[in-house]
Order: sequence, then structure tokens, then C-alpha cells
Amino acid sequence: QAELVESGGGLVQVGGSLTLSCATSRLRLENYHMAWFRQAPGKEREPVAAIIHRNTGVTSYVDSVKGRFTISRDDAKNTVSLEMNSLKPEDTAIYYCAADGGEPWFPKTATKYDHWGQGTQVTVSS
Repeated sequence: QAELVESGGGLVQVGGSLTLSCATSRLRLENYHMAWFRQAPGKEREPVAAIIHRNTGVTSYVDSVKGRFTISRDDAKNTVSLEMNSLKPEDTAIYYCAADGGEPWFPKTATKYDHWGQGTQVTVSS
């Protein structure tokens, strides 16, 4: 059973918006660096956005989503969100939430993340 649970995926038209959420009852997320990765059919998993632990506001984004996606965390609710705007067909993928409890922070390195969700499908239709 995955330790993280994603929700909020779905089908949206080009230019539309979706907000993904990641929650868990098994981890205290304030202690973890958090990230969203995605994997499109036939492609490798790639980083999308990451946020450092303890609500300091430091974030990292892959160039293709800068200005369109926003990652945020609510440690009081033990959740992490990914707000996605101006969606494009190339954003279509399974989106995964991940948690990294180690140091230092390598926001875009999937192997540094210890805990993963099962993913949520995002499909952008043209």
C-alpha cells in the first residue's frame, strides 16, 4: 500500500486547470521535502515541482511548467498540492507525489525520494 495518496487528476481541455493533492496518514510531511513527478506513456519519469521541508517556501520547478504550475504545502493539514494552469497536451501523464526525508535536498532526483504514491492520471485534450 502506497504511503502517499494523490487525488484531483482527470480530463481537462487545453488551457484548463487542475489542482492535485497529496495526503497521508502515515508520515508527518513537515519533516519531508516533497515533490511531484510525472510519467507520460513511453517516457521516463520526470520531475515537475518540489518544495523544501518545514514551510520555508523554497521551491523548484522544471522549466516546462514554470509560470503555469505552483506547488504548495499545508503542514497543518499534512498535505501537498500542485496547482496546474494553462494546461497543454504535453502535460498529459500520470502524476506522482513523493517524499524525501534525507539531506541535502536534491529536488529533481527521483532516487532521493523514499516514499511514493500510486499516481493520478492527468489528461489534457486538444
